[in-house]
Amino acid sequence: MNLTTDFDTLQAAASHWQAMADFREARERCKRYCYGRQWDDLIQVDGRMMREEEYIRRQGNIPLKNNLIRRMVRSVLGVFRNQYAFPSAERLNLDADSPAQAAFYRHLTDNALYNRMEELHARTMEEFLISGLAVHRKSTAGNTVGRRPGDRLAGRLRTDYVAPDTFFVDAATRDFRGWDVRMIGQTHDLDFLSLCAVMARTEAECETLRAIYLPQPGGGGGSARGFGAARETSHSDFLTPSAPGLCRVIEVWTRETCERYRVHDRRHGTVYKVEATHRAALPAGCEPQWILDEEWRYRYIAPTGHVLAEGISPLPGGGHPYVWKAYPFIDGEIHSFVADVIDQQRHANRLITLYDWVLRSTAKGVLLFPESALPDGVDIDDISDEWSRFNGVILFRPKAGMPLPQQVCGNASQVGITDLLDIQLKMFEDVSGVTGALEGKLTSGAVSGTLYTQQTRQAMTALLDILESYNSFITEGALLDARLLS
Repeated sequence: MNLTTDFDTLQAAASHWQAMADFREARERCKRYCYGRQWDDLIQVDGRMMREEEYIRRQGNIPLKNNLIRRMVRSVLGVFRNQYAFPSAERLNLDADSPAQAAFYRHLTDNALYNRMEELHARTMEEFLISGLAVHRKSTAGNTVGRRPGDRLAGRLRTDYVAPDTFFVDAATRDFRGWDVRMIGQTHDLDFLSLCAVMARTEAECETLRAIYLPQPGGGGGSARGFGAARETSHSDFLTPSAPGLCRVIEVWTRETCERYRVHDRRHGTVYKVEATHRAALPAGCEPQWILDEEWRYRYIAPTGHVLAEGISPLPGGGHPYVWKAYPFIDGEIHSFVADVIDQQRHANRLITLYDWVLRSTAKGVLLFPESALPDGVDIDDISDEWSRFNGVILFRPKAGMPLPQQVCGNASQVGITDLLDIQLKMFEDVSGVTGALEGKLTSGAVSGTLYTQQTRQAMTALLDILESYNSFITEGALLDARLLS
């Protein structure tokens, strides 16, 4: 392991990762709302920052919530599960009538079964709805970098989920298909022994890694020197591992320009490319033409700038191993499905909490007992105890002109909160497109089967764009599988 340093690539990767800081923050917020932590937004009260939940509790109220977002996500996942299928041979440009290609297609579906792609795609679809970004990474037996020790699928094509908060892509990318990306990668956090198993081939290379990552020799695990402090969030720093005791490795793939010669060998009738340094070794009779070519290169870089491994892409046909889809990716921006309904969810939570406060503060069964009607020798506590009994009897002698005891019950149903809540629930369906018909709810018992089918079809139309966008991600992954397994 002849270690070199590459601070330029490390700095470029850090700048692209930092450019996605707003996306990671928005993803974390959407994830909180999806999984029920809906009062965690920070607000400023008297110059002090606190969570909304803490502020509500300080007011003596209970921060209630009704998680509509989770129900919406489950409904869309149910639709996806119901229609999921591995891309057909025709969609992968395979001839189903050809025995060889039919056998190859069976090999693809068998590899998908080994990777449990249906479950993997369902969980990635959930991520896609929450954050708007889906990422998978492909690795083969020949591509040792990125594979994990003890991989039971060694020798097969493996597909791994990549958490979006560990992923970065060229900030200048604008193509919806990702064809203009020039830098892409992710961060890895490994314990030291796993790092040695992946990167080192000799004992000396292990010692080299130890000198980089472990400040004190003799430890069985550790973190990069100066990069092991605990953090508030799991991926809030590019050079710091997600937990103490882990080693951060940055995987970077770059599309680079290089000089080559395109050679036309008339004697053998072939055309091929050679490196510019091999110009003098070409056989006589060839016609070399100087060109600027492109190639994908990978680098595994430590936070100290040391390059642990690098080389030309080992994947068949070149390229990087990532399949990713951002939605909608207009001007490079990502806007998730969940983010569209957060405002409606917040307003519904506020109305529910307000309604609870009104109900608790409304008089319910308060007894108005005239003081002059209190019998002699009887305490008001005795009256209260007798009044609360289901068969209680209060004996007193009424006086002329004095009001009788009466019970007061306030009516909190006319304050308009229920009407506002109904409006918000309707707006939630309108904004998300997930209507009651999609969830199997009937608006009335008189709906015919034909009308219900039509309502369900119209509800599916509202979700068609995001579902087809994710289906294109599935197809891209299957096409890359076909290229890597061919």
